[in-house]
Amino acid sequence: MASKKLKAVCFGEILFDVFPKLKKIGGAPLNVASRLKSFGVDVAMISAVGNDENGKELIEYFQKLEINTGSIQVKKNYPTGVVNVRLNEKGNASYDITYPSAWDKIRLSIDDLELVKNADFFVYGSLASRDESTKKTVLQLLEVANYKIFDINLRVPHYTEDTLIEFMNAADFIKFNDEELYEVSRFLGSTYNSLQQNLEFIAQKTSTKTICVTLGSHGAVLFFEGAYYHNCGYYVEVVDTVGSGDSFLATLMYKLFTEKDPQEAINTACAVGALVAQNEGANPVISDVIIQKFMKGTK
Repeated sequence: MASKKLKAVCFGEILFDVFPKLKKIGGAPLNVASRLKSFGVDVAMISAVGNDENGKELIEYFQKLEINTGSIQVKKNYPTGVVNVRLNEKGNASYDITYPSAWDKIRLSIDDLELVKNADFFVYGSLASRDESTKKTVLQLLEVANYKIFDINLRVPHYTEDTLIEFMNAADFIKFNDEELYEVSRFLGSTYNSLQQNLEFIAQKTSTKTICVTLGSHGAVLFFEGAYYHNCGYYVEVVDTVGSGDSFLATLMYKLFTEKDPQEAINTACAVGALVAQNEGANPVISDVIIQKFMKGTK
């Protein structure tokens, strides 16, 4: 285990996922931060909310988890983000993401620069940078980050190819799902058809040494220091897939940074992602005991 407490900064959208019958706190970086905190990581969140009830509720959520809220800005002229979530018969989600939201207007501060400089890793995604204001801020923070983790979330029409390329070139670690891997490979000029060939194509094209591709119910593949690590997935009755990839990423990074065993990291990450998918919403409470029992197949 690591001798000092792991420090992480998550950057980007914090919002409410609005389902047909309820609303839940969400946003990919918020979900990553929540899961990291559950593992005891010292987490800070850089984002923005509106001066409204939803914004107050989000800040209270972070405070309850003891996640640093000092870098969550409050915007008077923009509302807290909302995403309308639609689920198909298999529990897979599609999203209607309101624009503009407070998190589209995150400004840079000196305190945020120091926060990122002092963190072990910095997690950022593609969605928050649909607006030039927030994109400019994340690019400035990337200049001082120690280890940069790019979580790709392709939500049409909220990204451009140029931004994805810029963010991939800055990253030390990139996470895709399989559909995103193929889409990004194609616009970068790949003619390959296999997952492994396209993964290595992106690694070479962007000079990224670590890439992870999630495969839904079929697990994930991790390319780490020139070697491959696989997990074939865990069976669960899916309620919804919202946030499962975010908890997967948080678990993977925590394990890689603390225990240094890539196979154990991807096994545990796939287990946590599956456990999230069998619950409603993005951030169910999942203890280490539950994770270990699930991986062993015991009750």
